Amino acid sequence: MRVESILAAALGQDSTQATIAEKRDLLERLMARLAHEIRNPLSSLDIHVQLLEEDLATLAPAMRQQMTPRLEIIHGELHRLESIVEHFLRLAGPSALELEKVEIPKIITHLSELLRPEAAARHIELVTEVQPGLPQFEADPVRLTQALMNLVINAMQAVEHAGKIHIRALLGESGLLLEVSDTGPGIPPDRLSSIFDPYFTTKPEGNGLGLWIAQQIVTAHGGSVEAQNRPEGGAVFRLVLPLRKE
Repeated sequence: MRVESILAAALGQDSTQATIAEKRDLLERLMARLAHEIRNPLSSLDIHVQLLEEDLATLAPAMRQQMTPRLEIIHGELHRLESIVEHFLRLAGPSALELEKVEIPKIITHLSELLRPEAAARHIELVTEVQPGLPQFEADPVRLTQALMNLVINAMQAVEHAGKIHIRALLGESGLLLEVSDTGPGIPPDRLSSIFDPYFTTKPEGNGLGLWIAQQIVTAHGGSVEAQNRPEGGAVFRLVLPLRKE
């Protein structure tokens, strides 16, 4: 059974389609399949990065100095992906979160550094704005980074070429407010209520799972995420996270 068919069956809106237990079983099968398929290329990438590091030792010092930071980023992202895969089976459950003290400026800085080359290739300006003095809060840094990354990638796909994406973090009335806005075409008004549905997409890129996964992660943190069209054009995704107390 194809992954798409499993997910469509598991998340179908027809309440007569399957019992809650059957839907849970379908979701577990989907997550196990995804975890297996992701682990295979991850293992291959890890081996080849190690080979590259061996080759790097034979290069001139100036070249080694230039390449080492890039390999460190690749290493870090491979470990982060492995961590995501390890917990994929429990993605939808709040109990799956591994909470620790998180500094949101560090997460946004890491995210912008990671995605800035892709943004530059698309001639998209990536701007970050972080309110000074934001407190640390309890969250799962791996999951939170994944949620924000999905929102930014979604914005890139909407802008496509030449535009601007703005990532903002500040304290709101209900907790930590994170915004990802873009200068793309916006969301068709009749699609606003459906954009967080799995496999729903209005763009040629992507598989329609990014926003759904982001929503699941935010919900697991006890937060909420919504999308709106900006009056000046483009879309904005607002993510609210409660400031968990120890």
